[in-house]
Amino acid sequence: MIGWLGGAYLWVLALHIISVIAWMAGMLYLPRLYVYHTEAQPGGEFSEKLKVMERRLLRAIINPAMIASWTFGLMLFLHLGAWSMGWMHVKLTLVVIMSAFHGYLSRWRKDFERDANRRSQTFYRMMNEVPTVLMIGIVIFVVVKPF
Repeated sequence: MIGWLGGAYLWVLALHIISVIAWMAGMLYLPRLYVYHTEAQPGGEFSEKLKVMERRLLRAIINPAMIASWTFGLMLFLHLGAWSMGWMHVKLTLVVIMSAFHGYLSRWRKDFERDANRRSQTFYRMMNEVPTVLMIGIVIFVVVKPF
């Protein structure tokens, strides 16, 4: 493909896909940890272990993967000149919503860290489905390009 990325296009695309997979893996797993955390006694051994797991997952995997996804995605966006593609506007909107959800996951982790969670196991079970629904929409718009 001709564009400002030149021969690096396929490398950037591959890195974008890898980072999105890593981001999604974390986004699907963290709410599941929250489901387990609601069952743990605040301050207990299991709760403290979950706090470490949640913090490490967010800081070592989810945050860097989101940053990489956005970085490589924006590089591809600029390379393709995609601002006039209607499907891309919808995809970007869904990615912004996913990023906002990422922010909520971070906020909820801080609640658990302070033993201040007030949400139920059912709430986190429902929230565990949000990334899946967003991912389905994103993939459909990228692959099908309906408009």
